[in-house]
Amino acid sequence: MAEIEAAQPAQVDVSKSSNDPAEGYEKKCIFCKIVNKEMGTELLHCDEEISCFRDIKPGAPHHYLIVPTKHVGNCKSLSKENVPLVKCMVETGKEILQKNNITDLNDVRFGFHWPPFCSVTHLHLHVLAPASQMGFMSRLFYRLNSYWFITADQLIELLNSKGDTN
Repeated sequence: MAEIEAAQPAQVDVSKSSNDPAEGYEKKCIFCKIVNKEMGTELLHCDEEISCFRDIKPGAPHHYLIVPTKHVGNCKSLSKENVPLVKCMVETGKEILQKNNITDLNDVRFGFHWPPFCSVTHLHLHVLAPASQMGFMSRLFYRLNSYWFITADQLIELLNSKGDTN
């Protein structure tokens, strides 16, 4: 058994066993399972705060999902205190793109599906590049200025304004 553990890549510091999941783990959440290496999905980035993996139905040649390592609800459940998390997710997305030789950030789409139009309730940022190579359906699913998809900048602006209305 020690040989099996040693053969696995050390991408995540998992201090608890799968029988005792970490705090912030939802056992029914597919993204929590992916982050905890229960699904065999390749993690392109994983640290205590943020994880990244490829979308199983890519909408562009480069389509990554950036998720909080600990379970966080969808973007509608966020508050102003979550702005640093969202900004960190965006920065991680930019780093992943750079590692994959995507340097034109003007041809990239960063955004979230707005509930009820998200299939997984674990917060996840879609990073798509090049946006100019997205097909018809992807352009529809990840459409700017739609009521079902919000850019990361729009979400940050919305969260920052939440404290201003009181």
